[in-house]
Amino acid sequence: MEERVIISMMHCYFIALGVMIGGCFIGSIGAFATGEPPLTAIKRISSGIRIWAIIAAIGGTFDAITNFEKGIYQGATFDVIKQILIIIAAMGGVKTALLIIGWFIQEDVS
Repeated sequence: MEERVIISMMHCYFIALGVMIGGCFIGSIGAFATGEPPLTAIKRISSGIRIWAIIAAIGGTFDAITNFEKGIYQGATFDVIKQILIIIAAMGGVKTALLIIGWFIQEDVS
């Protein structure tokens, strides 16, 4: 595999991780300011922000769709495999963030 694929996977992993952790913890500050319990807000926000963390990590859905289209219609199977690996890496970043958030709030976040 090409080294650039590994680098792209690492970037997507950590971007998804950062979006999840940052979004949940910074969002809980807003909940605290409005009088809501912040740990409950973290759990609620983490449920709603997952797909957006993956989309932000892969750079939007149009690039992914374009790469899939190129792989299917032009026979560039490497592009399809690369895009699938990048999506899996972003999902791994989200799952890691959910694990860290679960440890922090002492609840199961699923």
